[in-house]
Amino acid sequence: MPTSPNRSTAVTIRHVADAAGVAVSTVSRALNGGVVGEDTAERVQQVADRLGYVPNATARGLVRSRTDAVGVLLPFLTGEFYPEVVRGLDQTVQQQGRHLVLSTSHNSPADTVQVLRTMHGLVDGLVVMTPAVPPAEIARVVPDGLPTVLLNAPWEGHDFDVLSTDGRGGARAAVEHLADLGHERIAILAGEPGNQDAQDRLDGWRDGLAARGLTAPDDWILWGDFSHEAGVASGRVLADLVRQPGGPTAAFVSSDYMAIGAIRTLLDQGLSVPGAVSIASFDDVPSASFVNPPLTTVHASTVELGERAATWLGQTHAGPLPRRERLPARLMVRATTAPHR
Repeated sequence: MPTSPNRSTAVTIRHVADAAGVAVSTVSRALNGGVVGEDTAERVQQVADRLGYVPNATARGLVRSRTDAVGVLLPFLTGEFYPEVVRGLDQTVQQQGRHLVLSTSHNSPADTVQVLRTMHGLVDGLVVMTPAVPPAEIARVVPDGLPTVLLNAPWEGHDFDVLSTDGRGGARAAVEHLADLGHERIAILAGEPGNQDAQDRLDGWRDGLAARGLTAPDDWILWGDFSHEAGVASGRVLADLVRQPGGPTAAFVSSDYMAIGAIRTLLDQGLSVPGAVSIASFDDVPSASFVNPPLTTVHASTVELGERAATWLGQTHAGPLPRRERLPARLMVRATTAPHR
């Protein structure tokens, strides 16, 4: 006689099978797209809905050889940059009929390894952005054959697909913009050493200076970590440099959050932006156009980065070499840059 679960009992596949009068294996095939008669499939689904049966995701994945889940590993979820990447991923993955499994690494190699191991068997693909963790560390724990896209990672020395924003080209465009406004002394508020994004933007600053025949002393490289707090701290140093004879009249800042912090510090110290010093930054987070003054910044195609990564995972790549692509970055000129007086 078929059994029915009471309110305190978790509904299992056995309960569905008994209530529908079929074998457990038939329920499994019916709910996972296997071969089963149309009438039987409909009856099983109706019983499952009535009983409130929720299939075990891990077991379902084993039956179907896929989980319809995409694992996403980002350094952080704070600020506006990373949520914009997630927004691009999520809207594309939803269109594919899949969902996200999201975690953070805090830019720690140990956390990166642990999270990736935890995702084994739970996801059909991975999107990984950990700019401070070498791809070789990621390769040690990603199973062979699992589709994986690295974001803003080095292109050499590994076989992963890589999708990047053009940090170097975007930074160069920002510096050339400052130079074209008459600024010949341009400092940089850089990200932390060892971070791929930071290195790309530092290289772009150097490229922009070289393209206009300019140079800058080493102490005009002010290191930070892309955060608002780092911008506040670097802004104090920048203020001192600006007041010195022959000091910088402009600065390229490697992230909008650093730029917002630095501008606040400059204004607090009585230095106007862009009157005393022009500021151009990178990322174009949603708030960049609403701060006062609105930021001149490089649009980093953040949402597009997530969209493109999800699209790659949804495609079968039969090429002999891993995919490599840089999304274009474009300068958004607003109110923090002005001609040098």
